Amino acid sequence: MKAYLQRMGRSLQLPVAVLPAAALLVGIGNWWASYSNDVVAHFLQAGGNAVLGQLPLLFAVGLALGMSVDQSGAAALAGLVAFELPVNVLKPESVATLMNIKPTAVDASFAQIGNVFIGIIAGLIAAALYNRFHETKLPMALSFFSGKRLVPIMAALVMLLVSVVLLFVWPPVYGALVAFAKFILNLGWVGAGLYGFFNRLLIPTGLHQALNSVFWFDVAGINDIGKFLASQGTKGVTGMYQAGFFPIMMFGLPAGAYAIYKNARPENKATTASLMLAAAFASFFTGVTEPLEFSFMFVAWPLYVLHAIFTGLSLAFAAFMHWTAGFAFSAGLVDYVLSLKNPIANQPLWLIVQGLVMAVIYYFGFDFAIKKFHLMTPGREELAEDDGVEEVATNDSDDKYTVQAKKIYAALGGSDNLQVVDNCTTRLRLKLNDTDNINENAIKRSGAAGLNKIDKNNLQIIIGTEVQFVSDALAKLENAKAPISSVKTADETASTEETVADGIKRDVTEEFYSVANGQYMDIEEVPDDTFAQKMLGDGYAINPTDGTITAPVDGTITSVFPTKHAIGFKTDAGLEILLHMGIDTVELNGAPFDVKVEDGQTVKHGDVVAKVDLDAIKNAGKQTPMIVIVTNMDAVRVMKFKGNALVTPESLVLKTTTK
Repeated sequence: MKAYLQRMGRSLQLPVAVLPAAALLVGIGNWWASYSNDVVAHFLQAGGNAVLGQLPLLFAVGLALGMSVDQSGAAALAGLVAFELPVNVLKPESVATLMNIKPTAVDASFAQIGNVFIGIIAGLIAAALYNRFHETKLPMALSFFSGKRLVPIMAALVMLLVSVVLLFVWPPVYGALVAFAKFILNLGWVGAGLYGFFNRLLIPTGLHQALNSVFWFDVAGINDIGKFLASQGTKGVTGMYQAGFFPIMMFGLPAGAYAIYKNARPENKATTASLMLAAAFASFFTGVTEPLEFSFMFVAWPLYVLHAIFTGLSLAFAAFMHWTAGFAFSAGLVDYVLSLKNPIANQPLWLIVQGLVMAVIYYFGFDFAIKKFHLMTPGREELAEDDGVEEVATNDSDDKYTVQAKKIYAALGGSDNLQVVDNCTTRLRLKLNDTDNINENAIKRSGAAGLNKIDKNNLQIIIGTEVQFVSDALAKLENAKAPISSVKTADETASTEETVADGIKRDVTEEFYSVANGQYMDIEEVPDDTFAQKMLGDGYAINPTDGTITAPVDGTITSVFPTKHAIGFKTDAGLEILLHMGIDTVELNGAPFDVKVEDGQTVKHGDVVAKVDLDAIKNAGKQTPMIVIVTNMDAVRVMKFKGNALVTPESLVLKTTTK
């Protein structure tokens, strides 16, 4: 059942995706009308409203197409037939004839029979009929009507029966929907807040679309989007179930993304910045929030609950103040600008002020929660560099979407595990033989914002607004049953018995020396939670008295960070060492650092690796501890610290023994 509802949520995206075109026409028409209310303005507005007026039909066709097994046009045609039949059979004049009563005596609910709710029912029934009968073979005399041609005919017959049922059921059902709508409306700004809260909570299930259809479309008479775009209803009320999303999507979530970046581990900041910047821009500009939300939805679920609460508060406050704006796609900058000239928008510029306040709330709220509860938001988790996953061979002709698709394909287990490839606006929606047989770390390293295991067979991978290109490339790999070429792992390349599976030499003692003249510090004393709580690994720090920084070990330089604030080492025994110069100095973009080594260079302890301007770091409001961390702590069996108060580059401060 859950998987079915997931598919339904995905399929609803198809008709919703048509709305931006309508919004663009209506928005430009409104802007034009504000300067010259002539035939051009009316022409543009009429064009947009022509699409908005057919939303129920679009829902019927879109659901029928999306829910069919192979997304066939025959299913879409069946959806059209399934919708038109009850809408015409049960229109008021037809009901009056069927029941032999005067037109004025017909229940008022039948005047609203052509709504989104009926469109959804028609689309689901049409899809079910297609999936059941599209391969049916009739006797020779009727063979012309076999297979897919049979489906629209079956849709007409079934919907006739459904129309009979609706003749008696629709009035009480419609009455219940209206009562529910009135209940929410009577709650006023509180109801708007509750809607916003539950809207976000349902995002992981995809069922938020069903909730949205009640408030945004004409299912229960609210029709907030339709009325706003048509400038109908009460000024300051119409749009109350949309306006509060603008401060969240344009300001709040991007500020939350910045808090996530700030709390990332130093060595992960560059990757986290790339992920958060892309997701924050999508949220601000288009209102597409899923890449950002899914990046912390499951790995830090308390943060997501906080996000839902903030969203509810934003909608409640905007409704309380009667500040309104509307959208046809989502609450991003594009829709906000288009709604400014809509006559029914009420004081929409105040939503910018509210957005700035929400940005402050989100940043400090997220920052506090991440630190207080040690939430593993993006950049705080420790991903294995090499977990032995096999990869699909790439070539120079592959674009970035194909490369990402190949990485995901390999991480899923290839065609042996992958059954169905599909997508919605921002997510890959995959059907697998077993979701337990995937490599989650490898999927995340492919550039995916996050993933969601629905059940044993259904998986969602959040890509972003370019998901269609990745989906197409992934589908080609699956259709071709592409083989996965083996990549040698550490244990395959090991040549002696002295190495273990991860390439670490056994029972080897390594010596660590001070990296500067100065004061020895225990790692727990470092004034940064990431280091003090040993999230990166165990080690030590030196509070330097001068800026000459030396190598802590004998080994090879594995990396010099682009911002020059950190250097990676690897010893002959296989230990991986991070020298991090100062705290939060990544923000200084390398200015105080003169690095004297490069990747691949061999060094001995005491060799000068950098000259650091300590005064420049202090003047920038940063602190200067030189921190040495063993990042692959799982390879260390024994650590013996020998730190003393005052040290020099020749002072032995730590001995380790490998496993």
